Amino acid sequence: MRHYLLVLVLALLQACAAAPDPAATPVTSELSRPNIILITAEDLSPRVGFMGDPVAVTPNLDRLASQSVAFTRAFTTAGVCSPSRAALITGVHQQTLGAHNMRTSSYGENMDEGAPYRAVPPPQVKAFPELLRAAGYFTTNDFKTDYQFGNAFTIWDDNRKGADWTARAKGQPFFAMINHEVTHEGRTWPPDTDPALHPVVVRRGPHNAAIDAGKNFPLTNPATVRVPDYWPDTPAVRANLARFYDNIRVMDRQVGELLAKLEANGRFQDSIIIFTTDHGDGLPRHKRTIFDSGTRVPMLVRFPDGYGAGTQRHDLVSFIDIAPTILGWAGVPVPDWIQGRRLFDDPAPEAIFMAGDRFDEVPQRFRGVREERWHYIRYFSDQPVIPSLRYQNVNPIMREMRRLNAADKLSPLQASYLNGPAPREFLFDTQEDPDELRNLADDRRFAPIKSRLSRRMERWIDQSGDLGLVPERELVARIWPDGKQPKTAAVTACRLANGRVRLRSATPGASIGWGPDDAGQNLYSNAIDTAADFRARAVRYGYIPSDEVLITPPSLLPC
Repeated sequence: MRHYLLVLVLALLQACAAAPDPAATPVTSELSRPNIILITAEDLSPRVGFMGDPVAVTPNLDRLASQSVAFTRAFTTAGVCSPSRAALITGVHQQTLGAHNMRTSSYGENMDEGAPYRAVPPPQVKAFPELLRAAGYFTTNDFKTDYQFGNAFTIWDDNRKGADWTARAKGQPFFAMINHEVTHEGRTWPPDTDPALHPVVVRRGPHNAAIDAGKNFPLTNPATVRVPDYWPDTPAVRANLARFYDNIRVMDRQVGELLAKLEANGRFQDSIIIFTTDHGDGLPRHKRTIFDSGTRVPMLVRFPDGYGAGTQRHDLVSFIDIAPTILGWAGVPVPDWIQGRRLFDDPAPEAIFMAGDRFDEVPQRFRGVREERWHYIRYFSDQPVIPSLRYQNVNPIMREMRRLNAADKLSPLQASYLNGPAPREFLFDTQEDPDELRNLADDRRFAPIKSRLSRRMERWIDQSGDLGLVPERELVARIWPDGKQPKTAAVTACRLANGRVRLRSATPGASIGWGPDDAGQNLYSNAIDTAADFRARAVRYGYIPSDEVLITPPSLLPC
């Protein structure tokens, strides 16, 4: 019920918002059932040339931007990958799904409680590629998922490293998601990083050395990078930032190679292409926060007909807007449980929201609301802004900050992120203070603004059915009784009067796959017209898939 109230309230808010400029709405009649390609990079804020960064060398993305609509105020729903990707793939905030803790599969690791689990979204919620697949699209993913609720076999036609659209039927439209990980936090660790810092360092070293070996370009001069005041300006910090810029340049080259391949195959000419990243930089006080540094990301949309080429949009965009936007392009009805908007058809919101919860071994909870100018964040737990996380502590900037903090050599602002609980409230004027250095929450001059944003956030928490209010151990007990992953009920079948086969699973929200040889070959969406034997199985997100069953249509009972 709370969720449907949220849908109603969002609709009313959008109805009251200013209507979009007609020039900002593309003509889609010529884009009926277009191919759609979503390119993502990892752990990257707008540290790219087309967003005005003078150090970034990103010629391929800049060229793509010259042919695209660029969104300058695009934000993820979380400052870390798994919750953010859960929201992206469903169009629903992660805390509504129960996918808000990072990550469900590491619950209990280096903790006093817990064991790994998978989130179980509400039964009606489906990943948007599955909705596209049900509507006749071929869906393919290369290769990251990480949605917190498992990797249901019904979402993708092809889900693997190197997957593409070549196996689709003639004339069948496709949706492809392609991920680039070279900018990920762990990829910026130098190859000689001490393995004692974290078990994953041993695995990362050879990969990072291979990345370095491919940097056949002039490396970034550490003297040219900008060090914001929330970090100490030391050689170690500058060196890590310069290394990060070099990885960004490698990512840009990879995207350029992909775009060249698309162009050679004719896909650049007939596909809508989106580029974005899963959250902000994989650096301290960026990743795992919901400051702008942790959630603001670059975003491009390129249309085959050149619509909006080289223009910018400054309205607020949330990651939950990607799913309904793509569904709308494909002509697929947008379900009422989706919380986002269609970017080129619906009015812009007055505010968007973001959240943070447990990160690895450290439980915490904070929520934020972002307007065009004002940003309000509230902390509900007593952790520092940057708690000590074993994985994050590998980062050279993080190690430098902790070294200087121990020697009492950080500025008061820098030390405040590490020492003691975070302030209960932050309020930033992002127009005057884009780095969000000056907390105005206790300034009486801004009390009315803080009060308004606080009330707006509280309404959102209530209307979204925020499961962050539930302790994680209790949440797991709700969705996995006795700590055991539920299993999806097996598929049953019957014959309709017209001879078609209808499939069912007794598990609410289960999706069904079927095929003559592989039950994952086809997604069941309508009664099947066949007399030949086939196999079928079902899965609800977060559940164990059912056992496969053999269906023999001539022997079925009538429905």
